[in-house]
Amino acid sequence: MNLKQLEAFLWVAKLGSFSKTADRLFTTQPAISSRITNLEAELLVQLFDREGGEVRLSAKGQELLGLAEEALGAVQAMREHAGIAAEISGVLRLGVSETIVQTWLSDLLADLHESYPLLDVEITVDVTSNLRDDLVEHALDVALLMGPVSEYTVTNVPLSAYSLIWATRPDPDMKSGAKGKVRMNLKEMRKYPILTFPRNTRPYFEIREAFRARTGEVPRLFPSTSLSACQRMAERGVGIASIPRVLAAEALAAGRLIEIHSEWHPTSLDFTASYIADPSRPILARVAEMAQAIATGNAQA
Repeated sequence: MNLKQLEAFLWVAKLGSFSKTADRLFTTQPAISSRITNLEAELLVQLFDREGGEVRLSAKGQELLGLAEEALGAVQAMREHAGIAAEISGVLRLGVSETIVQTWLSDLLADLHESYPLLDVEITVDVTSNLRDDLVEHALDVALLMGPVSEYTVTNVPLSAYSLIWATRPDPDMKSGAKGKVRMNLKEMRKYPILTFPRNTRPYFEIREAFRARTGEVPRLFPSTSLSACQRMAERGVGIASIPRVLAAEALAAGRLIEIHSEWHPTSLDFTASYIADPSRPILARVAEMAQAIATGNAQA
């Protein structure tokens, strides 16, 4: 029995596929099949039921899976205790929402490089719904997204919350309130295009339903996967943007945008570092912890 066999056992159990496990472990399907066959021969049990092209844990496989996870976790713990954590290598597939990309992602990447110089990080920037799907399908290792992810296999580590504001280009015809701000109700705002998040996101749905419920009509909504594009369009007077305050801070201070105070604002964006625990890869939990520390420090700055 060896670690590669236990690792193959763990991933076939998770993915339900020899071919997906081969892709995950950067090897071939015959190699995975050989590892499982040899492990079964040594243990004198059948770990998987293979029927109709499906691969499922057998009753005995269910019993032994927890022990395999403990064994792999113990080996990794020994390595870290021996002080070789810096030798962790391979690829970390990191999914990130744009708000985090434009705030503190660079700090996280710098810390990762310093702590784990042999670790290669592949970054995917996407909307939360896609990041969630990729995480559950094991196409991502860690996702920094609007969470939490409601899936029993996923661990969610809270990061930070970002308030959303209404912002647009200053207009001398608007009735100004306090310096740098203007007051408008939703009925008045309905006359302008609303620059917002993509259709398959909570903020888009929330904004659409709030206008419908409070004004009886839905304004022209301009959804975009790029918050920076929403901000640039707002600065050029295309419409009113719903964007995180942290992203608009510089444009507000420079006078390129003005904040709109209204009777309703979208709820804040709560982010989590979400991952599926893998005893053989404690680096995933460590990345989530590092992200939490950086997000907390960024929020307090």
